[in-house]
Amino acid sequence: MKLKSILLAATAAFGLAANAHAATEGTDYTVLPKPIPQLQADKIEVLEFFGYFCVHCYHLDPVLLKHAKTFSADTYLRTEHVVWQPEMLGLARVAAAVNSSGLKYQANPEVFKAVYEQKINLADTTTFKQWAESQKSFDGKKLIAAYDSFGNPAQAKKMEELTNTYQISGTPTVIVGGKYQVKFTGDWNAGMKTIDELVAKVRSERGMKAPSAKKSTSALKSKGASIAKSANK
Repeated sequence: MKLKSILLAATAAFGLAANAHAATEGTDYTVLPKPIPQLQADKIEVLEFFGYFCVHCYHLDPVLLKHAKTFSADTYLRTEHVVWQPEMLGLARVAAAVNSSGLKYQANPEVFKAVYEQKINLADTTTFKQWAESQKSFDGKKLIAAYDSFGNPAQAKKMEELTNTYQISGTPTVIVGGKYQVKFTGDWNAGMKTIDELVAKVRSERGMKAPSAKKSTSALKSKGASIAKSANK
């Protein structure tokens, strides 16, 4: 009985310690009154509403893109440009082209730099195309093709619809699992920790199996070296 009591006490203490580091409602996140449907229902979505004109988005973007590369296979990043007025549809079209072309990681930093730092009006079609054609760090022609695609204007209008339907009033707004909105305090890296904790929370609530841990590159190299060494004996 004494051993059982000790084990129960240890388990409870472990649980309290774990909860002490978990995201706290009201401090680290809020619960949306109206959930936002995910694009992929069988995975965990990290959705960012942003604006290329937004200084906070400008600073968050490199941190979030880098962090998204560490997501497990059951988690993905979705980005939607806010549209608060018709003049923003031009930038929403650029964002839609970035998304559909698969150039988010290559083009997004350059778009932010052009809009926010260099004050280039990429909302204007002619200006955007001239700018994209001059880029060297990514395939500008591919981005323009996505921009000129039949579905691009509709994708931008969908962003406007999402902005209005879910009353997105500020940027950046990051939502995990369609229901938990991250509260940023200015420390973007702390925000990444909150995102990870909310992903784990959503995974637990949905009864999803935790993905297997990825093997580190160094571990794979060591294993490969051992195999090669054995083969040469």
